[in-house]
Amino acid sequence: MGVTHHGRTHRLDLADPTLREWTCTVLAADPEQGIVLERSAFYPGGGGQPPDHGVLLWQGVQTRIVGTRKGDDLWLIPAEGDPLPPVGTAVTGAVEEVRRTMLMRTHSGLHVLCGVVFRDFGALVTGGNMEPGEARMDFNLPEVPPDFKSRIEELVNAEVAADRSVAVRVLPRAEALALPDIIRTQSNLIPADEQEVRIVDIVGLDVQADGGTHVASTAQIGKVQVVKVESKGRANRRVRVRLVD
Repeated sequence: MGVTHHGRTHRLDLADPTLREWTCTVLAADPEQGIVLERSAFYPGGGGQPPDHGVLLWQGVQTRIVGTRKGDDLWLIPAEGDPLPPVGTAVTGAVEEVRRTMLMRTHSGLHVLCGVVFRDFGALVTGGNMEPGEARMDFNLPEVPPDFKSRIEELVNAEVAADRSVAVRVLPRAEALALPDIIRTQSNLIPADEQEVRIVDIVGLDVQADGGTHVASTAQIGKVQVVKVESKGRANRRVRVRLVD
């Protein structure tokens, strides 16, 4: 559960983040819970990355998907008033392209930011959040140099321009946790019962456990602007960024 499957749903989004359309079968449809698919490329949300939006197409009908509810199964939430496809129905799923691609670029941009701040300032992440094209990341950084905002913007964009490959692999838990500095947050957020760990590697810059969707190389992120650096406590610094192209 989590790496290749969630409950009864095979996770196509983690196998191929470029996939936008696929066919599958409805396994459950409940007015209160939502819809469970046999296979799904909808990213369900997690790790600060919001869930995908999109549609299910079936028998000439469209059902809009506006979110996800995670439990023992992965329940897709339909837009209010949209019809539910009956159990056993063959449907075509389609992820909203613009939103997903922007979230992939944003998420990979945050990993570049994390890698730069860890490498050059030795700071761990204390929190973060993102929306398409904009995000924030908090760091445990008691001392901030006067030119910190301009320096990290320059350093992040240098790594974007370097066109570093973004590689994804799945490792056994013990092997993953043996990697140096694999946990870039102050606390280990990997579930205790997770026996496989998905690793996202911005080659030569940042390697960390992560469950989100990413671009294939840093050049695909585009230019990153550091909008603001805020103090959120004695040692906590919040860095707000957005994509500008």
